[in-house]
Amino acid sequence: MKKFINEPGNLEMEAARGMALAKPHILRQLPGCNVMVRQNKKTDRVALVFGCGSGHEPAPNGYVGYGMLDAGIPGKLFSSPTPDMLLKGIKEVQNEAGVLCIIVNYTGDVLNFRMAMEMAQMEGIAVESVIIADDVATQKTKSVGRRGLAGVLLVMKIAGAEAEMGSDLYRVKEVAEWAASGLRTIGVACRPCIIPSDGEPSFELGENEMEIGMGLHGEPGVLRCDMMNAKDTVHQMLELILLDCNYENSEVVVLINGLGGTPPMELYVINECIHEYLSERGIKIYDTMIGNFMTSLEMGGFSISLMRLDPHLKALYDAAAVTSIIRR
Repeated sequence: MKKFINEPGNLEMEAARGMALAKPHILRQLPGCNVMVRQNKKTDRVALVFGCGSGHEPAPNGYVGYGMLDAGIPGKLFSSPTPDMLLKGIKEVQNEAGVLCIIVNYTGDVLNFRMAMEMAQMEGIAVESVIIADDVATQKTKSVGRRGLAGVLLVMKIAGAEAEMGSDLYRVKEVAEWAASGLRTIGVACRPCIIPSDGEPSFELGENEMEIGMGLHGEPGVLRCDMMNAKDTVHQMLELILLDCNYENSEVVVLINGLGGTPPMELYVINECIHEYLSERGIKIYDTMIGNFMTSLEMGGFSISLMRLDPHLKALYDAAAVTSIIRR
């Protein structure tokens, strides 16, 4: 294993400190933990909180700032943040307008957030939640339901803009849920990441294999097959999205998310393939975001997200946002 780290046990804390030091005018790290909050706390607008495991950088802390999150709460590597850490973040950013928790649909995240929200409510804090479950590769019939993937970034952007407008807690939640209803994501992996604590790969694939639908932590996908070229891979992925959600005659945002080990050059090739495919099907692309937004350490692969827009969602998507990663 070759990684530019110090002690594996200190990795999460050192990464959080490094991000805070890079953007001190935007971020403030709470003492003794990895919770990151906005330097300029809201006093009369709904606050947004999101947490997920470390290893998915720049999520969650990269999206803390004006027009998006008020608190980012990373857990241990590929592990949900604990209820006490979530509560600490909620309490730090809460105000009279209340707090909306954005939760990706993994068992640990949902359970820990619910516990933290119950404790916050016992202290008189108004708190609501929206669960993001955008992964079309996860069967609806499974007890946990669909996983949440990189598409959550688009919901953060929409909800953050609605909150900055001064909408109340229930309106911000409603708009976030509406955005999520038209959001779908599919991922693909061709190479595992290496877990720093033990030096072992997160999953195994043959030298010439790829897996469509694989999760951020190496969870099984829907198709393991020989490597395909970019065009055929994109077509397989978009077919799964379009079978699940009707985007005909729609205008969409496209999010192309690298998983940490796919170079930008390949992501741009993928983007050309996506534009060609959607254009042939009468789906208009309003905007495209390309980059490493929610990674899996150095995993080789990417995900594609589509989010349907209407005039209100388009205005929110275009609204100003300033974080360490997003600037609009």
